[in-house]
Amino acid sequence: MRARAAAALLALGVLAGCGTVPDSSAPVQITQVAEPPGDIGIEALPPVAGASPEEVVRGFVDAMASTTRNHPVARQYLTREAAGEWDDTDGVTVISADYAPVASADGSVTLTAGLVGKVDTQGSFTVGAGQAFAFTFALTEEDGEWRIANPTDGLVQLEPDFARTYDQVNAFFLDPTGTRVVPDPRFLVSGESQPTALVDRLLVGPSTAVAAGVVNPAAGVELRSNVAVDQQVATVDLTGLPTGGADALNVLCAQLVWSLDQLDDVRAVRVTVDGEPVDLPGVPDVQTVDDWASFDPDAVPAASVGHYVADGALRTVTAGEVVPGAAGTGQLGLVSAAVTADARTNELGTTVAVAVVGGSTTLLAGPYGGDLTAVLTAGSFTVPTVSATREEVWTVRDGTEVIRVPATGSPQTVSATTLPGLGPARVFRLSPDGVRAAVVVDGPDGGQLLVGTVVRDDDQVAVRDLRAVAPDLSQVVDVAWRTASSLVVLAGARDEDGTGPYTVGVDGWGLDALSSAGLPAQPTAVAAAPSRPVLVVAGGTLWQLAAGTWSTLVRGQGPVAGGSPFYPL
Repeated sequence: MRARAAAALLALGVLAGCGTVPDSSAPVQITQVAEPPGDIGIEALPPVAGASPEEVVRGFVDAMASTTRNHPVARQYLTREAAGEWDDTDGVTVISADYAPVASADGSVTLTAGLVGKVDTQGSFTVGAGQAFAFTFALTEEDGEWRIANPTDGLVQLEPDFARTYDQVNAFFLDPTGTRVVPDPRFLVSGESQPTALVDRLLVGPSTAVAAGVVNPAAGVELRSNVAVDQQVATVDLTGLPTGGADALNVLCAQLVWSLDQLDDVRAVRVTVDGEPVDLPGVPDVQTVDDWASFDPDAVPAASVGHYVADGALRTVTAGEVVPGAAGTGQLGLVSAAVTADARTNELGTTVAVAVVGGSTTLLAGPYGGDLTAVLTAGSFTVPTVSATREEVWTVRDGTEVIRVPATGSPQTVSATTLPGLGPARVFRLSPDGVRAAVVVDGPDGGQLLVGTVVRDDDQVAVRDLRAVAPDLSQVVDVAWRTASSLVVLAGARDEDGTGPYTVGVDGWGLDALSSAGLPAQPTAVAAAPSRPVLVVAGGTLWQLAAGTWSTLVRGQGPVAGGSPFYPL
């Protein structure tokens, strides 16, 4: 029912110094902050004479996929009163393409479809939990034609239309240590207003899901005018900077540059305050991510090579070498481990391992290459996990008690009040920035994947807002962080047999299957890290993903026996 125009494809230590900025000036009103241009996406067609109620509803859904401001064609499917009252800016409901409108004798039409998810007014996506979407449109005759009298506020879009029209990009905030930016995925309409919309989202603040776990140096800052892009340089003119001196301005610039760098038309950023360029020692007038490389959300130390456990000993994927110290002897009966890494010194730090000897399970800790001493005992511990921002290791004891082990000091219980009610936790993985945690809990349909936010308040640490991000996957076996905003999951798809590898965004968008070709059996454990090959255990041997193909650790050589792979961070 519509002609389609060209559409964009869906894109799958604070620095020291002093800043010189003018005092203040009045902000200028920003126009078209989040409005899409009229020439991107889908051209809608108006209703035809004599259209049935079902055809009117179909036409309305089609017309909502247009990106023309205010959706004038979609309003033609509404009564005059409804057309004047309909709010098309109240988020987007994304439904499956195989929707069904069914008319009733009274002229109403009930639309049913699978609920893919919802996007709020700030562009944050929440995945559907497998439930159906249903809405009954009341139609009435107006001037001899059927028209909708009760449109739902916001847009309802089919998944393919949504994917063609919107880009997923990250608004970057700051982790509590102030050392790296944290991705907060947002969906924005493609087009020339996207840079302004993205900066606007940044200034408004983080999404509800991650707000309690991040810091926003941009809070209270305003844009004086729309972001202008000229020859791939975006100029961002700000006002109302908070107090905090050069350090605050440094991290604000890092936020802006890392966020805008994702856009196709932006390669550098010029930041001005009240119309005057910022003056940051060591930072050029036109900034790139290279100037803020220390804030890289996916930075991994060179020392972060793959490790695994074999015959009770900790080894590296480099020719199966055993690690130095007690962990490499095999005498401790190790079954899993994690190691911290220092990006500044490129050295490995603390080792925490789980040992099982004679039916007793013990958590051991010590310096990498040194002696390991008993820290805790339990019936079980999950595979230990680390982040790149703090020298500490986390695990879950007996499926319910989340524990963090600092490099210095005693183990501490982390508040996770909702976790016991969700089921025993058998996998717990911190994100590289330490702001999120991916958890696999046992449920009625097997393992379920949840993602929560790590919240730090003075000396109190908690894991909150645990939410399902891959409801279409069942029997989840393991999970690892491929980047700060994406996961690798070992699971079975709904209504399918067997376990395979998948990738999915931290918000649940973009669930894709990875190839299993070359694996000798179903994978049972996975390890990943930014810029590192994915590792899995299949048939009791280790395999790595390179160029979309699974291969042995050393090409041309046989598979290496082992389990519980991981990368130090």
